[in-house]
Amino acid sequence: MSAQAQAISHQSEHEYSQKLATNRLGLWLFILSDGFMFGALFFTRFYLLGSTRPHLEQQLGFVVTAVLLVSSFFMNRAEIQIAHNDRKGFLTSTLITILLGVGFLAGVVGVEWRLAPFGPADGPEGAVFYMMTGMHAFHVLTGVLFLLIVLRNGYRGKYSAERHWAVEAAANYWHFVDVVWIFFYPALYLIGTV
Repeated sequence: MSAQAQAISHQSEHEYSQKLATNRLGLWLFILSDGFMFGALFFTRFYLLGSTRPHLEQQLGFVVTAVLLVSSFFMNRAEIQIAHNDRKGFLTSTLITILLGVGFLAGVVGVEWRLAPFGPADGPEGAVFYMMTGMHAFHVLTGVLFLLIVLRNGYRGKYSAERHWAVEAAANYWHFVDVVWIFFYPALYLIGTV
């Protein structure tokens, strides 16, 4: 490799490192700002419902929570696999994460919303439940869409062990959404009396 080619390669790596640092900061600031919104919803639940909780399907709540936590495991695997140049493992784990995310959405929006004995306009119970689960489901949906783009780009060979920022960003966002549900699940399904 010529001296000029090495200089260009070094400059390219330096620019990538700077962009990566800026992108990471931007992502974490976004997650922090989103965290405030979810925190407000969490505290609203206790302000409006106090020591009571909505009458919800306990088994379904447990199942969708388990599905989401397992999806986080596969998202972590996908990120590790691409960092080790295991392209096939990365693609498989990302696809499993997407399918589990869709399963979570189907369980909450497709089943739980239909089984709930109240509607969104039926007092504080309905407002809290549908707002918390609706905002969370919206974030899971955007995460699934993000992962579909990552999967498509993965099939096109756009990621390597050295350059996979989009995978890292998708993983961090997905884990954030999972952590939010770890707080929402007990607040909606476990804490308080029916």
